[in-house]
Amino acid sequence: KETAVFSAAPKPWGNYLRYGYARFDFSSVTQPGLYVIDYDGQRTAPFPIAKDVFSAAWHPTLDIYLPQQMDHMRVTEAYRVWHGDPHRDDARQAPVNHEHFDLYAQGPTTDTAFKPGQHIPGLNVGGWLDAGDYDIRTQTQYAIVRTLVHTWEDFHPERDTTSVNWTARRVDMHRPDGVPDILQQIKHGTVQLVAQFDAVGHAIHGIIAPDLVQYRHLGDAVTKTDGLVYDPSLKEGEVKGDRSGTPDDRWAFTSKSSALNYGSIGALAAASRALHEVDPALAQKSLAIAQKVWAQEQSHAPDLYRHGNTTGGPLEGEEFNAAVELLIATGDAKYAARINALWPWVAEHFVFNATEAVRALPHMPAAYRGQLETAVRAYAKQRASISQANPYGVPITDGGWAGNGAVVRLAITDYALHKAFPDIVDDKGVFRGLDYLYGTHPGSNLSFVSAVGARSKEVAYGHNRADFSFIAGGVVPGVLIVKPDFPENKENWPFFWGENEYVTDLGAYYIYLANAADTLVEGNQPAR
Repeated sequence: KETAVFSAAPKPWGNYLRYGYARFDFSSVTQPGLYVIDYDGQRTAPFPIAKDVFSAAWHPTLDIYLPQQMDHMRVTEAYRVWHGDPHRDDARQAPVNHEHFDLYAQGPTTDTAFKPGQHIPGLNVGGWLDAGDYDIRTQTQYAIVRTLVHTWEDFHPERDTTSVNWTARRVDMHRPDGVPDILQQIKHGTVQLVAQFDAVGHAIHGIIAPDLVQYRHLGDAVTKTDGLVYDPSLKEGEVKGDRSGTPDDRWAFTSKSSALNYGSIGALAAASRALHEVDPALAQKSLAIAQKVWAQEQSHAPDLYRHGNTTGGPLEGEEFNAAVELLIATGDAKYAARINALWPWVAEHFVFNATEAVRALPHMPAAYRGQLETAVRAYAKQRASISQANPYGVPITDGGWAGNGAVVRLAITDYALHKAFPDIVDDKGVFRGLDYLYGTHPGSNLSFVSAVGARSKEVAYGHNRADFSFIAGGVVPGVLIVKPDFPENKENWPFFWGENEYVTDLGAYYIYLANAADTLVEGNQPAR
């Protein structure tokens, strides 16, 4: 049966883009139960009010989405094969002076011991397929590793529903193996980052299809290449042992970038802390690489090669992140000194570096807190203006790629600052970020997390996009502002990737944010 529990007139908010908005505040309704909102002939799907609404909201992302993104592994779910063990033939050195598609490019030299077109051994391990594509983008890899490490350290989620056999290169969903799934995901990304340093001595931009025919591949990733290392002495289609005359192997883009190096070693330093119990050898090696590469980078002028979004973030920001992760991992004062030296730049770009700045707080000298507090107070004023810019209180970007990434990262920033400075930053931004993802946004009330929410995204740009289907736990970019003022997210057409392409590192950020929100609910405890 249905019972009316609350009624009120929506209060006008004002105009945003081409529409006028009003707010309906039903926060006084706190009795646990199942509810709908009815307004002027429109009715929402049923939704719960309860203290545990966030406790399982991240499970599909960890249980389904991240496992099926795992490259170089056969991934199964009961009788279903999500994909075979792909890209066993990784990877060939990209040609020099070459601008590729999807924002990859190779500079005037390879910066490796390999000639253009030559096979680089050792890269066919670990890593996640990037978004709806089939490439390994290094920035995505280290963002996921660091975010999952922070999730483990802050919330310790011991959920175990996935079995990983590293020797057989096989992943089985819904089959526990006694190891927390989040640690297995951290290991999988770490293995790829370590392989890059082992293979060429530095972080690479990534590994991607050599031509557009392969790039637009739809279907099982294992069918994209023949899995056999290309041998130019063989004829097209000829096979001898594990070699093939078919040049379908992905290309590795290897121009040196100090920003990429710092980003990767920051993730390796973080991973060393999380993996010390489940894989102590990998943990030790990860930290050793991070310390060695840090020393190398500090000993010479930075390599400033830049192209697209595949060569690292701002150099100072990547260096700062690496210094923080190494400081936490080692306690060495030289990293604290570098954090202090970089602080003027960090303070100027605080909104993008705040979470890592807070993470360093317990490991820095006492004076650091005063510097940090000054930046936090300035952030709070800036955050207030963001909250008033639209009816949702989140940063809705207006570029060519929809803005859920900015929404989630700012909500995580609010959480970090609230935990460290609760008298300056409240926790409302954390919940506003999730509200926005789950349907309180322009254009529709559709949840942008597939299989989570009252009604969620069921047609998206994932590896199964040709089926006009979805992957549980995947998070899409969301509402794109079509110039000048139309908020759009197509529900029936997955191929608008700026709106509907699952973003792998956004899935990791979402896992963190849902756990953060759950811990803020009174009486709830982390670690599920």
